[in-house]
Amino acid sequence: MKLITHNMLTSKSLRGVNVGFPLKICATEVKEIAVDFNPEFVARMIPKLDWDALCQAAESLGCLNDLPRSVNPNHENDEEFLKKAHHVLLEVEVIAGELVCPETGRKFPINEGIPNMLLNEDEV
Repeated sequence: MKLITHNMLTSKSLRGVNVGFPLKICATEVKEIAVDFNPEFVARMIPKLDWDALCQAAESLGCLNDLPRSVNPNHENDEEFLKKAHHVLLEVEVIAGELVCPETGRKFPINEGIPNMLLNEDEV
């Protein structure tokens, strides 16, 4: 699971959950996998992200490094910023572990990089 995916997941569909975001990552295996740099894609995605949640997730995995804690207002033209964001969003991958709902503690497994967000009937 890439951190760009994590940034868009929520457990809001669980009964009794109001926000369900951001999900806490408890990773048991993380890999860095090289992906071709596409500055236009990264620049278009940045406004759609919850930047604080991204930084929190990256920090919990030990890969925040020198990614700024706030978005550069001129990020479209800052290639160094875009490369740092690209690395965290697309090259850091959680292979195994769990996502944890911040409101209920419900755990969602991550296996082979795929988060399983399916709910039981009694949880909906």
